[in-house]
Amino acid sequence: MDATREVVIRVRGLKVGFGDRLIMDGLDLDVYRGEVLGFVGASGAGKSVLTRTILGLVRKRAGTIEVFGRDLDTLEGEARRAMERRWGVLFQQGALFSALTVKQNIQAPMREYLDLSERLLDELAMLKIALVGLKPDAADKYPSELSGGMIKRAALARALALDPEIVFLDEPTSGLDPIGAGEFDELIATLQKTLGLTVFMVTHDLDSLYSICDRVAALAEKRVIGVGPLEELARMPHPWLQAYFHGERGARLRDSHANGGA
Repeated sequence: MDATREVVIRVRGLKVGFGDRLIMDGLDLDVYRGEVLGFVGASGAGKSVLTRTILGLVRKRAGTIEVFGRDLDTLEGEARRAMERRWGVLFQQGALFSALTVKQNIQAPMREYLDLSERLLDELAMLKIALVGLKPDAADKYPSELSGGMIKRAALARALALDPEIVFLDEPTSGLDPIGAGEFDELIATLQKTLGLTVFMVTHDLDSLYSICDRVAALAEKRVIGVGPLEELARMPHPWLQAYFHGERGARLRDSHANGGA
């Protein structure tokens, strides 16, 4: 932990399980303000479960979760709603409402938390659409009319609807081709710098880790086994980290980035 940096998410002793199966047991993690933290782990290890637990969508069995210095267990009613306005979420596969247009999807959290006129709601939605690189005519399209990349951008626009300080991204480049994934990584990096976001990104995409993450946390054995700059994690002796970072694809990416991405 870096005592000189502000911790905006602090998880201590987290225990989460389903039935007889423990997913996390004593997990600790800090997320610093203004960083892009990549969260990796084997399939089924519980990466997405951690995000959903922080958001309150999955109940924990033990431990504490603090966001902006507030223990989430102590927040109720308006205090909880005020906290939720400070974060945005891009779920796996976008999770757009299929019966709503892109504009209506983006306006959904605005209608939930804000008291605005229809005209202002429309203006704000169009601003978010432009912010994520979608054309204006995407506003009136339904999710079924969008490509995979457009769905991700529309979902990101909805995540940014309330001008959050923290954005949770769950496998944001999953299902995209390499070019589309690279463009989406660039978009996230640009928005993070422009808006001063803190980004918590669950991913398995090594390209994303190399391209935009300031630090990486790895989940294995029901806890975080390592956290730090990617190069630091790649040197750790844990078998899963060695297989992940030093497999054929990891070695190829490492060589590419060592040569300036050529």
